Amino acid sequence: MWRRFCYDRMALLGLIILGAIVLAVWILPFIYTVPYERIDFSQSSAGPSLVHPFGTNDLGQDQLARVLIGGRISLTVGLAAMLVAIVLGTIIGAIAGFYGGLVDSLLMRLTDLFLSLPQLPLLLLVVYLFREKIKSIAGPETGIFILVVTVIGFLNWMSVARLVRGDLLKLREMEFVAAARALGATPLRLIWTHLLPNVFGLIIVAAALAVGNAIITESTLSFLGLGFPPDVPTWGQMLYKAKDFLTTSPHMAIFPGLAIFLTVVSINYIGDGLRDAIDPQSRL
Repeated sequence: MWRRFCYDRMALLGLIILGAIVLAVWILPFIYTVPYERIDFSQSSAGPSLVHPFGTNDLGQDQLARVLIGGRISLTVGLAAMLVAIVLGTIIGAIAGFYGGLVDSLLMRLTDLFLSLPQLPLLLLVVYLFREKIKSIAGPETGIFILVVTVIGFLNWMSVARLVRGDLLKLREMEFVAAARALGATPLRLIWTHLLPNVFGLIIVAAALAVGNAIITESTLSFLGLGFPPDVPTWGQMLYKAKDFLTTSPHMAIFPGLAIFLTVVSINYIGDGLRDAIDPQSRL
């Protein structure tokens, strides 16, 4: 599988770029020690220079430091929301595919219901209604993190459920499942030990694509002013602040926007490469 993945040059390039971004956001802040929250009005909206490689924002805060710290938050949100979506989608898809019949029909109608919902308006509505309550319980940063991750995950599990359900409907009729049943395997053991490992490749591909989708969704929320607090420098929050300075200080939007673009495109290419590597016949 790894050899087939390496044959896809775009997927390999995506892996290299994503690896570089991840290493940068987690390691460079220990080397580039300029405080991301320090305000210096004398350097307000300064362009890129040796002192500030990515320039500064309207408050004179260093853009490179904020992009690095914001990358940690954006990537963490993407991974956490992906885990929520994958776990929920896998559970629902596995139950529907294994039991079939009425259970399958009910769960798939629930999936169709969620697919028919307008995601962005619903996401904005839920965040707007519950963000103050969750902030009062868990704090402004942790509360918004929990709310954003939970809502994004709960609105993106449907494709995973359909993938897992479709494969399990086919796998449950195979001989190895009948043999495990004859040996007395319980439904939970059949699903966990015999069926899910056979759809693990599909789950990995779905997980890779879900991370990019979650990062875009979080950035959209922050850009609309319903994400993290203004003092938390996520990439979307930086774009939101930069929209009023596009003509005078375009660097304020270019660098966080480029970070989002490179991260999401890299993840999408990796997902495509994984799909082809796991199922080489998809190239035919």
